[in-house]
Amino acid sequence: MPAFSRFLRYFITVGRLGSIRKAADELHVSASAIDRQILNAEAELGMPLFERLPTGLRLTAAGEIMMAAGGRWQKSLTDVRAQIEDLRGLKRGNVDIAIIDALTKGYVPRTIAAIQSLYPGITITVRVMESAAIHRVIASGEVDFGMFFEPRSIRDLTVRAFAHVALGFVTLPDHPLAALPAARFSACAGAPVIVPAKPLAVHEQIAVLEATSQITLDTKVMSDNIQMIASLVQQGVGIGMLTSLDVIAEVEQGLLAFTPISDPILRPMTLALCTATQRPTSYAADLVQRELITGFAQLGAMAGEG
Repeated sequence: MPAFSRFLRYFITVGRLGSIRKAADELHVSASAIDRQILNAEAELGMPLFERLPTGLRLTAAGEIMMAAGGRWQKSLTDVRAQIEDLRGLKRGNVDIAIIDALTKGYVPRTIAAIQSLYPGITITVRVMESAAIHRVIASGEVDFGMFFEPRSIRDLTVRAFAHVALGFVTLPDHPLAALPAARFSACAGAPVIVPAKPLAVHEQIAVLEATSQITLDTKVMSDNIQMIASLVQQGVGIGMLTSLDVIAEVEQGLLAFTPISDPILRPMTLALCTATQRPTSYAADLVQRELITGFAQLGAMAGEG
């Protein structure tokens, strides 16, 4: 195990930097020691892990496979160490999570702050990604768990918690729509609108509403960034269309208003917290997950559920 661990550390560093000399400088070991480890591994495997080019080293197909496996092995070893520390009563470890952009404000940061107070030995790495990418990194074991919209398939995932989130119009507080408890999609006909673009999860729902209502939107701006859409609404460019989760903070501060879209064809979007079915989570990840799940029901209520 120690020998393999040393080789893997050398190999991953060389693969990342594309140079044995640079890897030697970073790891503070001799270049010959690194070269010897790689040559021994290539001899044992019977094929090269790197192409030797005039400009440096480039991973071969076998090297790419080894690189991916090495990343998974390092993650597994980290989890094992965390679990062993848990047995000693030390609530330590690193937890990797992936979330959508809408969760970067409010609920998740507040929960992480609370977790840091309860478990100061736990570090948390937060990756912000779009929903399809989050599904992929959970299933591949690159993160401990993730929170994202509309899991299309849960064959390789386990849903630990979910909340329903409404889609609606985002306006300035003094806009006529802001005074309504809900409105049909046709209420935006003829008005300037800011439309969410792919890969935002709401893009497809807007497309369905536009097709079924046979309304041609007066689109002024399209954007794949939630904060940009909210900012454009605040600048008076037009009516935005997002989920209530996307603008909870701005609505609470009185900067924006949210009006649910009430068309019968529209269903609430599902926000899910998922783990990989085939991969057990560490004790530290379970602690973080439990704290986040505690607030999930309230999150659905705040975000327009029911």
